[in-house]
Amino acid sequence: MKKILLVEDEAHVVSFINKGLMEEGYEVSVAMDGLAGIRMFEQSKFDLIILDIMLPGANGIEVCKAIRQKDQMVPVLFLSALGTSENIVQGLESGGDDYLVKPFKFIELVARIKTLMRRADKSNSFAEQKEEEHDEYVFSIDNLKLNDYKKKVTRNNKEIQLTSTEFRLLLHFLKNKNRVLSRMEILESVWGIDFSMSTNVVDVYVNYLRKKIEPQGEQKLIHTIIGMGYVLKVEHNL
Repeated sequence: MKKILLVEDEAHVVSFINKGLMEEGYEVSVAMDGLAGIRMFEQSKFDLIILDIMLPGANGIEVCKAIRQKDQMVPVLFLSALGTSENIVQGLESGGDDYLVKPFKFIELVARIKTLMRRADKSNSFAEQKEEEHDEYVFSIDNLKLNDYKKKVTRNNKEIQLTSTEFRLLLHFLKNKNRVLSRMEILESVWGIDFSMSTNVVDVYVNYLRKKIEPQGEQKLIHTIIGMGYVLKVEHNL
């Protein structure tokens, strides 16, 4: 049974979500404030975290950052009444994988949860592959290498720490290197569901990724194609 940690301080929302998710077959643990959420996460293993933002003790952004210091890969779904593009970007920037605005339909919450868990299960299943099969999970361009089996990224043999969303974004670029990708295509492929999130989220994450994989002195790999999107490629100077 999949275990979900719900960090939410509104009792009626907790009751609604808890009852619905239990009927869907999930085991739900509840924390009513941010600090309790951090403690529960540190004490137990969860398959997914649902986080409100406006929480007593520590807000959801702070909780998410604390979670990411311990675990880069566990799916985090923000659930908040704060629904501006700036709020969404802030949540994703802190390490969130998805963002659902209140009020919401329970069927959509379940769809988001299933999508995030399928993605996580697919990633975890690589650990069960035989040793000789690992090479098919290694992607590279120039001196940048991503190992999807070990969840490791290096450039010039130096390891780069990425959040789970940054990792998926880079993986998508590597699987489609030399091909121009539109912002909408990236949004749907990396975030895993077609939902009404501003495409400037893609720009924000591409900027984060560039800062990490293109340090000073290294060749630029992610290129902006004006009016079209982005492409991952090596430009050879003549």
